[in-house]
Amino acid sequence: MHHGPLIAIIVAGLGLAFVFGAIAQKLRISPLVGYLLAGVAAGPFTPGFVADQNLANELAEIGVILLMFGVGLHFSLKDLLSVKTIAVPGAIAQIAVATLLGLGLGLLLGWNWVAGLVFGLALSVASTVVLLRALQERRLVQTEKGRIAVGWLIVEDLAMVLALVAIPAVASAINGGQSGGPSPLSAQFDLGLWGVLGVTVAKVAAFIAFMLIVGRRVIPWVLHWVAHTGSRELFRLAVLAVALGVAFLSATLFGVSFALGAFFAGMILSESPLSQRAAEETLPLRDAFAVLFFVSVGMLFDPGILLRAPWALLGTLAIILIGKSVAAWLIVRAFGRSNAVALTISASLAQIGEFSFILAGLAASLGILPSQGRDLILAGAILSILLNPLMFALIDRLGADTGAKPKPAADAPEAHAAAPAAQPAPAVEPERDVIPTSLSNHIVVVGYGRVGSLLGAGLLAQGAKLLVIEDNPDAIATAKRDGAELLIGNAADPEVLAAAAVGRATRLFVAIPGSFEAGQVCQQARTENTTLPIVARAHSDAEVEHLTKCGATLTIMGEAEIARAMLSLCGNLNAATGAPRSGDGEAAADAQARPDVAPPADAPAMREKPNTRAELPPPADTSTAA
Repeated sequence: MHHGPLIAIIVAGLGLAFVFGAIAQKLRISPLVGYLLAGVAAGPFTPGFVADQNLANELAEIGVILLMFGVGLHFSLKDLLSVKTIAVPGAIAQIAVATLLGLGLGLLLGWNWVAGLVFGLALSVASTVVLLRALQERRLVQTEKGRIAVGWLIVEDLAMVLALVAIPAVASAINGGQSGGPSPLSAQFDLGLWGVLGVTVAKVAAFIAFMLIVGRRVIPWVLHWVAHTGSRELFRLAVLAVALGVAFLSATLFGVSFALGAFFAGMILSESPLSQRAAEETLPLRDAFAVLFFVSVGMLFDPGILLRAPWALLGTLAIILIGKSVAAWLIVRAFGRSNAVALTISASLAQIGEFSFILAGLAASLGILPSQGRDLILAGAILSILLNPLMFALIDRLGADTGAKPKPAADAPEAHAAAPAAQPAPAVEPERDVIPTSLSNHIVVVGYGRVGSLLGAGLLAQGAKLLVIEDNPDAIATAKRDGAELLIGNAADPEVLAAAAVGRATRLFVAIPGSFEAGQVCQQARTENTTLPIVARAHSDAEVEHLTKCGATLTIMGEAEIARAMLSLCGNLNAATGAPRSGDGEAAADAQARPDVAPPADAPAMREKPNTRAELPPPADTSTAA
């Protein structure tokens, strides 16, 4: 069997993306830049292997569908409403300013006003991936400035969704229905621009009504039915079928874009209790096709634009880095927010990304944006993502110089404890998510999922001083509801673990399922506190060995605990019937000899006293149990 161009582009795209992404990660640059450069390497403008552009576009379309489905899954109306008074008008005003600046540059370059407007729109929206990563690295997601930035981004994303609907209609009207737009009626009845827009809005309204009336009932019902089959594979397949199927049907039946259909599918599914599971199950495939999307975008980029139009590129970068930032700063300050908040929002939005690529690709394919505009957008995205960390460093310096960024009130446990007495006024919003705890002789639980939440609830019921480290929004909500003190972040981050004061803790429970990350937590905690009893969970003998080497005092393998419970049931049944079971003595002896299976007689005591782990011996005297 001979390989075809599809296999070649998938292998080359993912392979090059891995190489360039790894280099970018090593250089502490966003991997997004690496994926785009991988596309440049595989594109027709550089020597060597050249991928099939048509197939790349098809794969990119799947990537767009899955990206927009993910945006819909994580769309949070609650987060938006919490900062609506500044995020909604602020984002709209900033989009207007950036669009006008882009229009001005486009007119200077000799383009028509439609191309200039599309160019400005593409420059007005920031990258979700880059913005969230920057906020997470700086522990700003749960602060006031982080919530405003995320809400601002949600408004921008919604505006771009509307733009994706309007652009084909505008192209159809301008080109007389020959651009493949959603309304061929424009050519037959000479509807004109406003007529085409009216027909498009009617189709979109019909699609939204269909999704709210039919989709809102059918999609969750189908996924709940599949979930009750117990097949993880079938559930994953159902989620993908919903995402791709709704996107395809929305384009076929209603003439709206794939992106809008996928967004609404994800948004409707986000209301279901299964949304978190759906996001987790589809994440690997979404990531893979998102990478192929960025690679395909990079293939369109002509590096020659750097030499052919350097002044146009500088103008594009000026709009992204200076025009948008200054506009955002002025808007935030006009709403009475502090200089620190305004500077953070400005730096967060000083880049462009995936939506810009989608808009540029769509407009270029419809013939309303020149190829030079697409190249300028791609170059501006790559350079702005590279320069974004420098923007944050600059605003940190400006904040320090102007005194706008006060020192956190909890740099040390003593300061944290003394703050209420020194300042009885209402607590000031912390500058960072990670505020060092003032607890001592406490228990730290890393991960508050299915295992960690049960453990934490039991410890809190016993009156233990509990500190939870978690970064999943649903788990964070559960920990807050249970009343545990919370640190939001990744426990493998030394800053987060230091803020948990493991040096003063009495126990550390690592309840996260990922052994690689759990090993990092154990290793850093053991370095911080050489005598701290550390209990970790594992799923295999290899994970037990790995976690033990990393410093875990006791490692519990879930499968072994299930086997113990099952063996205990056998013992209870024999006791109830009064009939001795043949081979009980041999089974008990075998269980005693194996560290991963306890004798049946011991199991009931373990189940009746789930907190016997509090009586762990010191690490030096403890052998690891599976």
